[in-house]
Amino acid sequence: MTDACELPVATAACALPGARPGAADSCELPSAITAGRTWRGPSAGERLALLRGTKSIAIVGASGNPARASYFVSTYLTSSTEYDVYFVNPRVATVLGRPVYPSLADLPVVPDLVDVFRADKDLPGVAREAVQVGAKTLWLQLGSWNEEAAAIAEDAGLAVVMDSCVKIEHARFHGGLHLAGFDTGVISSKRQVVAR
Repeated sequence: MTDACELPVATAACALPGARPGAADSCELPSAITAGRTWRGPSAGERLALLRGTKSIAIVGASGNPARASYFVSTYLTSSTEYDVYFVNPRVATVLGRPVYPSLADLPVVPDLVDVFRADKDLPGVAREAVQVGAKTLWLQLGSWNEEAAAIAEDAGLAVVMDSCVKIEHARFHGGLHLAGFDTGVISSKRQVVAR
């Protein structure tokens, strides 16, 4: 499996504005976005293996606000996957009718994957907490990039993924990703007419 920008369009153009398809492992990002980034993440095949090896996911920074990305990802993971999903946020009591725990240490299980929706300054602390509880993977969501957090996790033997969405990656690998990033729910062999 390659990790070129695998979108269902003839040119396989990257979904990121200004990105250049064709890099060996992923879409090349404009240098303004990648300036100062030295860490290299896992390939698509390695990310797929991480997701396949995961049984439980803890969402740190889970929110009950439907406008938040963590809520959207939580909804997808609880309704469209077989993962055991746990929510962590010291300021929220429930999300999607499930209990929310104040910290990773308070969870009733050791999560395989810690999916983080927190501010950049909080990421090294979350990485340390993930290490302390014995998680296997630290996954920082889209827009989250912190090489200190990555080093903390990797030095302790955790796999690390940064600036990537668990929901998008899972849907992409399992055939549920529409061009816009949403599962359309429509199954049809009829060709879609978009313009006449």
